[in-house]
Amino acid sequence: MGRLRPRESPSFNKFEIHYMQKLLKDVRKESLNQEFCEKVARKFSREAGRAGKPAIQWEQVQDWFQNKCQASPDKVTNSPLTTSKQEVTPLSDKALSSKLEDFSDNSKGGKLLDMSDLQFEAKSAKDDAWYDVSLFLTHRIVGSGEPEVRVRFAGFGAEEDEWVSVKKAVRERSIPIEPSECETVEVGDLILCFQESEDQAIYFDAHVLEIHRRLHDIRGCRCDFLVRYDHDNSEENVRLRRLCRRPQC
Repeated sequence: MGRLRPRESPSFNKFEIHYMQKLLKDVRKESLNQEFCEKVARKFSREAGRAGKPAIQWEQVQDWFQNKCQASPDKVTNSPLTTSKQEVTPLSDKALSSKLEDFSDNSKGGKLLDMSDLQFEAKSAKDDAWYDVSLFLTHRIVGSGEPEVRVRFAGFGAEEDEWVSVKKAVRERSIPIEPSECETVEVGDLILCFQESEDQAIYFDAHVLEIHRRLHDIRGCRCDFLVRYDHDNSEENVRLRRLCRRPQC
């Protein structure tokens, strides 16, 4: 079997998606005009994380919002994965595993379920990186008795769909750390860290080894964090803007 190529990074990084998801609560489809989308695109293109990368186009922003607006809850069919917002906000990792473990062998999947209101991420077996989940497609119980779900990663097509373990590779979506939350990060913490290289920019689990605290200024947090990535034990000094925290259970 040939070696799998690294998955290319999506158009938007986690911070940009998080920002647009906040806007999505108030935006209406008819208000997604060019002026609105250009404003969002300019904001993203000015961010430090975009340095040396192609600028975001307003059409990309408009497409993202339109795709989300078209995912109407009325189109979701009843299935073991269908839950109300009250049942899943907030939903801990343990609760998610318990819910999916309750699937019966008689309930057949196969129907797309829009999970845009449920903030989940899943770990790809191709590169051990975590990606936001846009859809849970179906589920199955493997020979060991453990449940798996087939996921579609946000920003990717059907060719990148994967079966992932509910217990080991699905969890609540990690949250970008704000400068005001800097002091909450401690040595030993599990965090999700944005790793950039020449051919990819993706998120991996990592642990904080050292923290060098610095005075914040108008630019925000200036502290340095030494992290060790879980997937390959490599170490890197990073700034706070590249870190996401795990939600409180």
